[in-house]
Amino acid sequence: MGKIDPTARVADGARLGAGVKIGPYCIVGPDVAIGDGCRLIAHVHVTGVTTIGAGTVVYPFASLGTPPQSVHYKGEATRLVIGEQCDLREGVTMNIGTAGGLGETRVGDRCMFMVGAHVGHDCVVGNDVIFANNATLGGHCTVGDFVFFGGLSAAHQFVRIGEQAVIGGMSGLENDVIPFGAALGARAELGGLNIIGMKRRGFSREQMHALRRAYRMLFFGEGALAARVDQVAAEFAGDANVRKIVDFIRAGTKRKIMLPRAGGGDAEP
Repeated sequence: MGKIDPTARVADGARLGAGVKIGPYCIVGPDVAIGDGCRLIAHVHVTGVTTIGAGTVVYPFASLGTPPQSVHYKGEATRLVIGEQCDLREGVTMNIGTAGGLGETRVGDRCMFMVGAHVGHDCVVGNDVIFANNATLGGHCTVGDFVFFGGLSAAHQFVRIGEQAVIGGMSGLENDVIPFGAALGARAELGGLNIIGMKRRGFSREQMHALRRAYRMLFFGEGALAARVDQVAAEFAGDANVRKIVDFIRAGTKRKIMLPRAGGGDAEP
């Protein structure tokens, strides 16, 4: 059985799953759905058309489902969807989407957002992602699975961050970060591959060596990048991890692909 503290305010229409606990001074709006076993510790504000997956824990002063920080938003019925087993620490903020974007902001399962992290409107965040303190996404960003954001890092709107990338603390992202890449610097440049992250995830030596060779061919070979991408695609046709990088580059959107800094090698989180 769930428990709602007497000081909390849960609006009529809100849907609470089994075993939900709503702590002191929380506010839950009428269009909110909270999954089984979730806990809102205290002073949590959840509004808008917001869904929180089972087992997620939300700490004090988090604000979820508020309107997008966009001058184009006119009150359209857009959404925020947060996955299961997430950990949202103090002061985390996440906005709903916009009608001109995806119409929703989406966060995957088993993500951790440390103090003050922000997910802007129309972002899509994958599974098993970690945001350290005050990491920030502008609107319309896309984040792959297993990405790590260092503290005080920030991504410009429409930036894509590929699977298993690592973003160094205090880095500013203006361009897209390839899968398995490491972005470093105030105006971030590619600093190599996230070898430590891949080791922790159980990648074999052969898999990492293939990614290193593909990385060198892509960013330190001769000729135009498009030609090098085709060369890598042909040479590593049977390698699923290299294919992720090739597909990511070929799918390019509003931002350029982030390029290496001078002498860039493999990086650690």
